[in-house]
Amino acid sequence: MYIREDIKYIGVNDRNIDLFEGQYTVENGMAYNSYVILDNKIAVMDSVDAHFTEEWLNNIKSVLGDKSPDYLVVQHMEPDHSASIDSFTRAYPTAVIVATAMAFTMMGKYFENVYADRRIVVKDSDTLSLGKHTLTFCTASMVHWPEVMVSFDSYSGVLFSADAFGKFGTTDTNEDWACEARRYYFGIVGKYGPQVQAVLKKLGGLDIKTICPLHGPVLTENLGYYLDLYNTWSSYGVESEGVAIAYTSVYGHTKVAVDMLVKELESLGCPKIAVSDLARCDMAEAVEDAFRYGKLVLATTTYNSSIFPFMSEFIHHLTERNYQNRKIGIIENGSWAPVAAKTIKKMLEGSKDITFTDTVVTVNAAVKAENISQIKALAEEIM
Repeated sequence: MYIREDIKYIGVNDRNIDLFEGQYTVENGMAYNSYVILDNKIAVMDSVDAHFTEEWLNNIKSVLGDKSPDYLVVQHMEPDHSASIDSFTRAYPTAVIVATAMAFTMMGKYFENVYADRRIVVKDSDTLSLGKHTLTFCTASMVHWPEVMVSFDSYSGVLFSADAFGKFGTTDTNEDWACEARRYYFGIVGKYGPQVQAVLKKLGGLDIKTICPLHGPVLTENLGYYLDLYNTWSSYGVESEGVAIAYTSVYGHTKVAVDMLVKELESLGCPKIAVSDLARCDMAEAVEDAFRYGKLVLATTTYNSSIFPFMSEFIHHLTERNYQNRKIGIIENGSWAPVAAKTIKKMLEGSKDITFTDTVVTVNAAVKAENISQIKALAEEIM
């Protein structure tokens, strides 16, 4: 696949993986992207996961034939992109490795060789001329590792964006980009919103025509759409109007309250209601919804003088990703000593710009008549 006449895709698709990074369900597999720029000097952009080293090297050879690449540009040292570096250096002993100083330090942790005799250490705004193509490097520390950089080719307008603008799924998966890109972003990059904002500002003046990420499809049209979403996500803004509801229910009574709330929200014309049963859903999708919408309802039982474990885990996922700028309502259930609301507020007290509704629905075991008015009040407040 040609990105441009002289930029070729040489990545691979992993159709066998079930959990990415050991935790994210990827029903449609995963792509490990790599590219080669053909010019007076030849540059390969990143390598691939160790399970696909031979396929990747064969892809390089199918493009270059007997030619040898001059450079391997390493933008990110996470093993799904760096594991084949050492095999590449043995296959192409004259090629020079281009990376940040931190990346070379990390290479010493993964490999015996740190390539001291065949390296170019680059920093922010450094350039590398290949002929017509000139790469300008932009450091992107903590997006989402400290050694990361992205590379902009001024000749073609191609941004090689490392993990930014990536998504779950193979390159040929036919699905809405935003859904799996959002789950990927908030699961993996979401903690580092300020750092993403800093990189977006650095890239703001560039005439970007194509985005080549390390995961997912190459982006060639409507780039403003993708850039706007990244700006919203990384600034913790509200992407869609609606309410996310995350709940746990031991004997079904908390779920009854949630179902009643859903009906009330529907009657009030709520544009979207996303409900997650935290004991059964994909936790990453529940996290995605919490960040997508501006309003969140947490409904859970008191459990061991705290809250049910799945809810505790969910809130931890939110807080470690800097959850902020949201309005939150609470439904608590406690047969004899409900403390869920108190616990939830305590867990979220370090989160910025969180507003709690005045109404807290307190269910003592089963939903009673007095809870109906509370649920109606909560629905009106959370709208």
